[in-house]
Amino acid sequence: MATAARTAPAGSPAHRTPVHGLTVLYDANCSLCIHLRNWLRRQRQLVPLEMVAAGSVEARRRYPRLDHDRTLREITVIGDRGQIYIGPAAWIICLWALAEYRPKAHWLATPAGAPFVRVTMLAAAKYREATMPGAAAARPCDDRCSVPG
Repeated sequence: MATAARTAPAGSPAHRTPVHGLTVLYDANCSLCIHLRNWLRRQRQLVPLEMVAAGSVEARRRYPRLDHDRTLREITVIGDRGQIYIGPAAWIICLWALAEYRPKAHWLATPAGAPFVRVTMLAAAKYREATMPGAAAARPCDDRCSVPG
């Protein structure tokens, strides 16, 4: 499946550990990120996705060892067993969690799908750059950006 920032060796018990929930850290100061957060929430989820603002007090409390500055620059997803997915792998794991997009996620995780993921991530980065001057230096939103119930 998607390449995680920390991966277990293939065939090891950790590698075969099922994912039962994912936390998506999104940049609450980015209109594209908020749009994608809302889109993910509207989809039928095979694996529950919880949305937490990147760099927020809640994110720092839950994941004290995470590089929170990096989570404001790159999409980061945390699995319920501590798996960490960053960048393209994070986006693929989000799609994998969705009923309608799981087959597409499997394909995107292959060498044939990798160029499409790369182009999509580059386009998203360009959009963020165009709409958020200084996006890399964006300050965390703390709890002002919590997802409505």
